[in-house]
Amino acid sequence: MKNMKRYFGLFLFTLLSCIYAQGAVPSVKVYQNQIPVLAGKDMNRALVIEIIPADGTPFTLEEITIGLRDNDNLEDIRSVRVFRSSKRLLYEPVAPYGSRMKPASEVTFTGRITCAGNDKINLWVFLEMNEAIDLRNKYTVECLAVKTPEGEAKIVPVHPKRELRPGVIVRDKGDDGVHTYRIPGIVTTNEGTLLAIYDVRYDSNRDLQGHMDIGLSRSTDKGLTWEPMKIIMDRGRWGGLPEKFNGISDANILVDRVSGDILVTGLWMHGILDKDGKWIENLDENSDQWIHQWNARGSQPGYSVKQTSQVLQTRSSDDGKTWSPMVNLTKMGKKGSWWLWAPSPGNGITLDDGTLVMPTQGRDESGKGFSNIAWSRDHGRTWQSSKPAYKGTSESTVVQLPDGSLMLNMRLGANKENEDHNGRAICVTRDFGRKWSEHPTSRKALIEPACMGNLYKHSYDGGKKSVLLFSNPDSKHSRINHGIKISFDDGMTWPAKHRILLDELRSAGYSCMTSVDEQTIGILYESSQAHLIFQLVGLEEILNPAK
Repeated sequence: MKNMKRYFGLFLFTLLSCIYAQGAVPSVKVYQNQIPVLAGKDMNRALVIEIIPADGTPFTLEEITIGLRDNDNLEDIRSVRVFRSSKRLLYEPVAPYGSRMKPASEVTFTGRITCAGNDKINLWVFLEMNEAIDLRNKYTVECLAVKTPEGEAKIVPVHPKRELRPGVIVRDKGDDGVHTYRIPGIVTTNEGTLLAIYDVRYDSNRDLQGHMDIGLSRSTDKGLTWEPMKIIMDRGRWGGLPEKFNGISDANILVDRVSGDILVTGLWMHGILDKDGKWIENLDENSDQWIHQWNARGSQPGYSVKQTSQVLQTRSSDDGKTWSPMVNLTKMGKKGSWWLWAPSPGNGITLDDGTLVMPTQGRDESGKGFSNIAWSRDHGRTWQSSKPAYKGTSESTVVQLPDGSLMLNMRLGANKENEDHNGRAICVTRDFGRKWSEHPTSRKALIEPACMGNLYKHSYDGGKKSVLLFSNPDSKHSRINHGIKISFDDGMTWPAKHRILLDELRSAGYSCMTSVDEQTIGILYESSQAHLIFQLVGLEEILNPAK
C-alpha cells in the first residue's frame, strides 16, 4: 500500500509538472473590420488573430486554419498570407507565419512560435487579389482553428461575420509622383463611360493654396480598369507666380444629358491674401506663406484675381477624351459683396427639362459660409446663381425630386463633434433658389462629423422608379463608418436595415456616386485603404438587403 501511494504521488507530481511545463490552452480573439479588398493589392487585411496566454502560462502555437469555404469566387484570390505583428491595432511586421498559400475552402498554416506568459501573439491574415476581379463579388474569411500542443484553442469572434467587398484603386499616394489625391467626383457619360475627377496635390495633403491641378481618369469597362491619369485643369505659371500659388481644387463634374457634353468646374486661387485680406507682393518659389479661401480673409469681396478666388470651367464634347480651354464663371455667379463663390465638389445634374444644375457654396457679406446652387439653360454657356439656402454650411449636393423641386443637402459646420445636435442641413426649392424652405428632416435625419457627403438619385425600371442614396461617414465625431443610406420616400426616412457599410476605418471621408447602369451603383470615395477607390453596389442589395 505504501508503494502504491508513493507511485501515485510520483505520477501526480509528474503530471502537474508536464502541465506546468507545457502550459494551458490559450484563448483566441478574432477581429475583422469592414474594409475594401482591393484588386491587384498583395496585402489586403482580412483578419487579425490575437492569441492570449491562459493565466499567464507560456504556450506554443503550432498551426492555424483559415476558412474560405463560403466563397464561390476563389479565382479572384491569388494567395493567402499570414504575418506576425508586434501589435494588434497597428501592423508592424515581425515575420511571415507559414508559407504563402493558394486559396482553398480551408487553408492551414504551420509553424512553431513559443509565447511567454506575459506576451501575446498577433497574426494578420492577408488576401492577395488578382488584377482582374468581379467587382460584384464578396468574400468571407474565417479563423477555423488555432492549435497548440496543449490542444485546440477556443475562438471568440470580436466582430460579426463580414462579407468583404472588392474595390479598385483609382489613385493612391505616390502614383505619378503625386503626394496626395483627394476630393472625388464621378459621372457616367451618355456613352456609358465612367469619368472620375480629383485633386492632384503634388507636394502635400494640404488644401489650397498650393501646387494642385484637377486630374481625370476614364473607365470604359464599368470601373474594373482605369486609363492613365489626364490633367484637365492646370493654371501653370500664371501672373508671374509659380504653380504653388496657382492651385485649382474642389471640382464638380456634370453631364449635360441633352448635348452629351461633360462640364468640370473647379476653384482657382491666384497668389495669397494675408489674414487681413491684403494681397501679398513678391511671392516666389521659395515663399512659404499659406492661407485657405475659407480661412480668415483668404478670399474677399470683388471679382479680380487679387481679390477673390475664381471659378473656372472646362468642357469635353468627346466623352472625356479631350478638354477645352478653361473659361471664367466668377462674374456670372458671384455677388460682388460675397467673399467667396465656389463649386461644391462631387457631381451636378441635368433636370427633366434639360436645365443644368450645379451645387455651389460660398461666404456671404460677413464672411459666413452658405450653400446654394447655380443653373444654366443654355448648356453651360452662361450661369445664374441662387440665394443662399442655409447659413453656416458649405459643401452641398443636389437632386431633383419627383415633383420637380430641388433638394439641397449640406455640410453644416455646427455638426463638427456635436453629439447632442447633429444632422445635415436640408432645404428644398421650387424656383431655383429664389425661395428656400427647410425640409422636415433637416438637422435630424443624417448625421455627420462635418464632411462632404453625396446625395444621389438612382432611377431604374426604365426610369419609372427611383431611390435616393446618401453616402458619407456615418458618425458624429470622426470620419469613420463610410457607407450608403437609402430612402424610398424622397428623403423622409432612411431605414437602418437598408444601410450599407463600406469602410468602417478612418479616412478623409469624401465620396461621390453614379449609376453605372440600371442595376448597379458605383461609388468613388476616400478610403482607409487607398486615397481613392471605386466599388460597386447592386440594386438588388439596395432594395432587398440580406437579413
